[in-house]
Amino acid sequence: MSEPVRRPIDLRAFLLCVCLSMIWGLQQTAIKACALDMSPILQVSIRSGAAALLLWLANHFWLHENWNVNVRMKDALLVGLGFAGEFFFVAQGLSYTNASHISVLLYTAPFFAAMGLAIKLPEERLSLIQWGGLATAFLGIASAFLLPVFLEGGALPDGKRWILGDFFGLLAGLSWGCTTICLRTTTMNEAPATQMLFWQLLMGFLILFPLAFMTDQAFITLTPMVGVSMAFQILIVAFASYLVWSYLLKQYLAARLGVLVFMTPLFGVLFSVVLLGEKIGVPFVLGCGLVITGLLMMQSKNLRLLRRRREK
Repeated sequence: MSEPVRRPIDLRAFLLCVCLSMIWGLQQTAIKACALDMSPILQVSIRSGAAALLLWLANHFWLHENWNVNVRMKDALLVGLGFAGEFFFVAQGLSYTNASHISVLLYTAPFFAAMGLAIKLPEERLSLIQWGGLATAFLGIASAFLLPVFLEGGALPDGKRWILGDFFGLLAGLSWGCTTICLRTTTMNEAPATQMLFWQLLMGFLILFPLAFMTDQAFITLTPMVGVSMAFQILIVAFASYLVWSYLLKQYLAARLGVLVFMTPLFGVLFSVVLLGEKIGVPFVLGCGLVITGLLMMQSKNLRLLRRRREK
């Protein structure tokens, strides 16, 4: 099967990624809002299983994409392990270190993805200014989440267990990055978007659901908030938004797409301010500015082309 040609990021992809980042940012708030009634791992596992079933039904009765029978089971397992590993390591890391550390370390994923893809796929290689944009956007995330902790004199949790927590955060970023690499460099790359997502969701459920019981995180108290949150996570997050993301990965260069998700934690904070009454300060505004600057640097080539077209 011939390799589909990936496009650089255009306005359509950018606007879709803004919408996805808003949804994923709201997802963080939704998980946090009912975390005391239902563990995050259980939330992610159940939503993954339900969305996998919904996706299979949608493809069977509506989308009618022909799934590629040549996709190797080994590759599907690798992608599923990466998908499940990201959420598992985030949940484990939060038990040992600050949420701000996890927020920063999780977004090392675009670095891992860009480095891996650059080795395997020449078309995915970033220019020097794009690497600078990636670093600037990451610095923005670090400023937004770590500066307030440093300024308050509480950068490190008590004891030495935070080292293990930070290591889990780094593993979460590595898992996410490896998932992107596997989707682009294995037989999963030849699968249609629905098949790609189905295996991630199914494996996520099969791995995370028993892990929730094995780690004593299988508690649930049914409340209206839990019902609303799970409906949002299943229908909007795991089914609709992840499917759109899968289609984007089939059409655009993955290393460029990955940088756009730096907007997600910023939207997560904004939604927490609006819905949960949390507060923000100057470091968050500074971080937002750096993220936007980094995104503009990543799109510098496209912006120059657009300017030339307008001049003509």
